[in-house]
Amino acid sequence: MVAQLSSIYERFVHLEEQLSNPEIVSDMTKFTKLNKEYRDLEPLVEAYKKHQNLTANIANAKEMLSDEDDDMRKMAKEELSELVPELENLEEEIKIMLIPKDPDDSKDVIFEIRSGTGGDEASIFAGDLFRMYTRYFEDQRWKTDLLFVNEGSSGGYSKIIIEVVGENVYGKLKFESGAHRVQRIPKTESQGRVHTSAATVAVMPKFEEEDINIRKEDLRIDVFRASGAGGQHVNRTESAVRITHLPTGFVTECQEGRSQHQNKEIAMQRLYQNLKDAQKLQNQNEQAAQRRSLVGTGDRSDKIRTYNYPQNRVTDHRINLTLYNLDQIMEGDINGIIESLQVAENAEKMKAREAEEIG
Repeated sequence: MVAQLSSIYERFVHLEEQLSNPEIVSDMTKFTKLNKEYRDLEPLVEAYKKHQNLTANIANAKEMLSDEDDDMRKMAKEELSELVPELENLEEEIKIMLIPKDPDDSKDVIFEIRSGTGGDEASIFAGDLFRMYTRYFEDQRWKTDLLFVNEGSSGGYSKIIIEVVGENVYGKLKFESGAHRVQRIPKTESQGRVHTSAATVAVMPKFEEEDINIRKEDLRIDVFRASGAGGQHVNRTESAVRITHLPTGFVTECQEGRSQHQNKEIAMQRLYQNLKDAQKLQNQNEQAAQRRSLVGTGDRSDKIRTYNYPQNRVTDHRINLTLYNLDQIMEGDINGIIESLQVAENAEKMKAREAEEIG
């Protein structure tokens, strides 16, 4: 671990030198990329310096144990009783910090909510989820852009797509993909019976062209007239876009955006996601990593969470987390759930890492 931290510190110093280089400062793209890496390494470098300091102090205290003076030996024992546990705690923290991060965690996202089973109540619930997430986005100081809205016939939404921009957006929202189930008495229910409805959430990291190597000649882009609900331009202009990736046969399309340019952007993001997922699956197969992740695959069909209104209860089924503050959660207070899922993911990564080291 110390050798790994030392290597990280050397990289940090190298980045510091590069960031003061006038040639790099004048190249905004390169500067931004290196500056981000520099900032990401800062917490580890601080931990490394603290580790070095504690290790040195412990070594000094151990030397004092052989001192002839009783008071000095007593002082050394007292110092060690404080320093050793502190070092042990710090090393546990560093182990978590050294867990490889998902490179997509820092990306912005395309965030989609769709009503599922349950008719009008499902659309109303999709609207409630949109309100919950919007408040959470505001709390995180993230910027949002509404890309598509299709309202439900009795309120809420049958489908809504938002672009979310900010710091570590995908890293926090990636756990939200899947089926969200609600149990409550619908506004449309006259006999007071509790119904179960659902809405699905899909969180897609926004990839840039340099993230995935796609040659323009490998793409066939077709435009066509949009159909169905989705805005005033539907059926009037050829704004819908279909993209075919010729080497793999992947086809993505979009007609929900306000313009052909926006539809092309969303369709490309969907293509990036498909290619990324295919690459990830290939890597998992090559590594024989067939075990299913504790926090789910992010597929729409995964039932990830239940919102029970009569009992003011929320249950996340992936980590068996049950909370009795549904009223606060629906106001956007979902940070506790997200942090619990992050802890579970880190614990799983640590187990996998320890297993690899033993193997």
